[in-house]
Amino acid sequence: MERLSIADVRAAYERIRRYLPETPLVQHPAFAQALGLDAWLKLETAQPTGAFKVRGGINWMAVNAERARMHGVVTASTGNHGQSIAYAATLFGIRATIYAPQGANPFKVHAMQAMGADVRLEGRDFQASVTAAERAAQREGLLFISSGDEPLLIAGVATMALEALARRSFDVVIVPVGGGSNAAGAALVAKTLSPHTRVIAVCSAQAPAAHDAWQRREHVRYESQSTTAEGLATRESYDLPQSLLAEHLDDFVTVDDREIEESVRFLIEHGHQLAEPAGAAALACARRLREPLAGKSVLLPVTGANISMARLRELFVTRA
Repeated sequence: MERLSIADVRAAYERIRRYLPETPLVQHPAFAQALGLDAWLKLETAQPTGAFKVRGGINWMAVNAERARMHGVVTASTGNHGQSIAYAATLFGIRATIYAPQGANPFKVHAMQAMGADVRLEGRDFQASVTAAERAAQREGLLFISSGDEPLLIAGVATMALEALARRSFDVVIVPVGGGSNAAGAALVAKTLSPHTRVIAVCSAQAPAAHDAWQRREHVRYESQSTTAEGLATRESYDLPQSLLAEHLDDFVTVDDREIEESVRFLIEHGHQLAEPAGAAALACARRLREPLAGKSVLLPVTGANISMARLRELFVTRA
């Protein structure tokens, strides 16, 4: 298994900086006061795809453009990874095919199509779509891009933490986990540049595969998951991110989907920022750990804002 280093992240930053501006790192006083923490938001929602994953997509395409133009690429995604591949493929003139689950977020499906991708809805969930994408790669001669076990994607998304830590130091960094690329990259960067910084991963209790794999130090695959946060909806762990998490991560927390949904509302009300459920998972974790985090500076990446109007209405209509 390929070993990533801070040099890989810095190289990724040099590749992607010509395509992506640095995203804002902000502290809203009213938000921090309501949360009761010295909390800083890294707004990956400002990316052209509305989510952090585009960093990895551009890094991968920049390295593999020539080969990818010859063959085309295929991947599987619940939406944000697919958008990152579709967006980057358009930048580099590459054909992209994206497999997404049946019933995928229509907002994300339309966004991938608008970026020129051939979107194919196949499979009951993300893992089933991965299987379909792998078969298409073999059948059509496409290059398959794993959303988790791909070093260039991890190095790319790790530039989020690189940017934030270049601006200021943090006592704690909290990062949401679906497949684990973002948390793995952030942990690598934080522990290299600021060893005292505590790195905490968070996933949905309704999709605990990554959490359980980290705890057991073994590959985990479940038959189902039930989270409504599609960005966290994985039922199988990825070995490359897990190897980095095993080395660098301090703690891994699970939060209930209800806590995540409440955090979407909290962020809108107090931070005036929009997030999809997965994008608010770090905040949900911070709210859970408010007491032990008191007095510490905390980095909370808002990793994505690709939420449909129907889902947003539902979150407010069903509010207790």
